[in-house]
Amino acid sequence: MSTLKDKRVPFPFTAFVDQDDLKLALLLNAVNPNIGGVLIKGEKGSGKSTIVRALADLLPEIKVSEGCLFNCNPDNPAEMCENCFRKWKKGELKVAYRRMRVITVPLGITEDRLLGTLDIEKALREGVKAFQPGLLAEANRNILYIDEVNLLPDHIVDDILDAAASGWNIVERETISIAHPSRFLLIGTMNPEEGELRPQLLDRFPLSVTVTSVKDEKLRMEIVKRNLEFEEDPEGFRERYRPKQEELRRR
Repeated sequence: MSTLKDKRVPFPFTAFVDQDDLKLALLLNAVNPNIGGVLIKGEKGSGKSTIVRALADLLPEIKVSEGCLFNCNPDNPAEMCENCFRKWKKGELKVAYRRMRVITVPLGITEDRLLGTLDIEKALREGVKAFQPGLLAEANRNILYIDEVNLLPDHIVDDILDAAASGWNIVERETISIAHPSRFLLIGTMNPEEGELRPQLLDRFPLSVTVTSVKDEKLRMEIVKRNLEFEEDPEGFRERYRPKQEELRRR
């Protein structure tokens, strides 16, 4: 597997060497998000984050509600925020198309940054719900990527898994609450050498894949070769793999 650091130009998903189980687990979740996510175990430098970003680059554009902070699905009223639902009922909902993104949860994230915040004073003063969206809002209909999930505080992981299970994020402050859809492809990674995941959290990941170092010398040489080719000419390298990428997209 490639060990390249994340680049502005993603490494092609179909150019990864070996790790067929991991690629299959990611593709299964991409095709059917109802599976519920995948946990990737492996040491640092094993290319976990690189292949996740490669997956996002592989996926087709999605249709979203134009101008919506939550990327609501314009074709399903049950997956709309309050504002989009109101526009939909009036026949005023416009659509746009965009690529899926990888939303990364940093280790030092606060609960407010994850869930979003409500401005209570403004709500009471002006009578409007002043909501500052968090990462769970950005993650709706995107990929939520948790690097080193075993090192995140338990309450943060619980918040993420609750949203993953229900498909909604609800923020409540005093007498005010706001709810928005938060349906995402959940991908977590961990290095077992840095601590295990709580059993009850491990059970929330339907699929778990262990990434191991490639032992075969020929495969290792091929990995180095592809990495060097990509570093020297990223766009040219991607162009060579474009037919394979397009073929996989059509499946």
